[in-house]
Parts: sequence; structure tokens; C-alpha cells
Amino acid sequence: MLEEIIPRRDVPFCVNEYYHLYNRSNNRAEIFYERENYLFFLGRLRKFVIPTVEIVAYCLMPNHYHLLMQVSDTETSEVLETSEVSKKVSKAMKLFSISYTKAMNNRYDRVGSLFQGAFQAKHVGTDRYLIHLSRYIHINPVPANLVKRPEDWEFSSYREYIGIREGTLPKPEIILSLFSSRQAYREFVESYTSKDQDMIAGLLFD
Repeated sequence: MLEEIIPRRDVPFCVNEYYHLYNRSNNRAEIFYERENYLFFLGRLRKFVIPTVEIVAYCLMPNHYHLLMQVSDTETSEVLETSEVSKKVSKAMKLFSISYTKAMNNRYDRVGSLFQGAFQAKHVGTDRYLIHLSRYIHINPVPANLVKRPEDWEFSSYREYIGIREGTLPKPEIILSLFSSRQAYREFVESYTSKDQDMIAGLLFD
């Protein structure tokens, strides 16, 4: 059964806690070849991972992705142990990854794994880390020279944050509640410098 082959995770998932999830492609090759792939990826994410988690922020890059998520309290009559919550999240992510990989292999006549391995996760323990990580995620396409401004990158949740798109996948109110306005958050993101990355180094991946 699928549950039996889900690996034990070093970082356990707990209800209502926040996590940075990340994965990259094999050999740093592209995992998105055209716009349709990005949209399909988000659709698979919605199908398999929601409502197990709430997506707080996301950014899809040509060869990797970032998800800032909160584990949802989806049980109405049963309190799950941490091990069961971890298994539930890992199972959802595994189904999501397999589904996307199979679809890409079929469409582009490729074989083998698309991703480098199982997704990686870091626990985000404070509001300070939460807002700085969201900024890092949203600014990602700019230092990568994909766009000049973070809102120019279609495949992140930043447009929902600054109010120029009304998508239903991300939950920007979680982060925006920590700012006085959308404009204040926008100024915070756009003030990012490479030195700011040091304060969240423990939440990032090699």
C-alpha cells in the first residue's frame, strides 16, 4: 500500500503549523516547459494537496518550486497524532508529485523521475520568519533574472498579495494581517536585499 512506502520525514508536520516545502528537478533541468505546465501544476496541487494544507504563498520557478503552507485542521471529530498528520501530508505530496511527473512524461515522451527526490520541508516557527520567508519566495524570480518586478512573474502568489489578481489558491490574509496594508507588504518585499536572506538561512535549502 502507498502508506507503507512513504518515507519517514525528519521534520514532522503538526496541525496549524507553517512549513516551507521545496523541490527541484533532476540535474537542475526544467520541470516546466511552457505556460500550460505551470497551470497544470497548480491544478494538481489544488486537487491532491488542498485541503490537507493551506497554501500561504508559492512561487514556481523553471526548475524548482517553493510552497509556504500551513497544515489544515481537516478533522472534525478526531484529533490526529503528529505521526498521522505527517503521513497525511506526505501522502498528499507524493500523489501530487507522481501525478505531475506522469503527465509530463506522457506529454513530452520522457521517462524517469522529474524531481530530484522527495520534497524537502522546514518548519517556520515565528511570525518574523513567516513574513521574511514569504518575501524571499515572492522575490525569487527577480534575482533569477526572469522578470524585473516580482508582480511580473505570473506563477507566484504575489499578485494576490498586492491585489492585482483574485486567485483562490493562496491565503494571503495570513501574512497580510501582519502588515498595515497591501502597500506596506509590497514595500517590504521590494526592499529585499541579498543580505536579508541570511536571517532565514535555516529555512532555505542547499
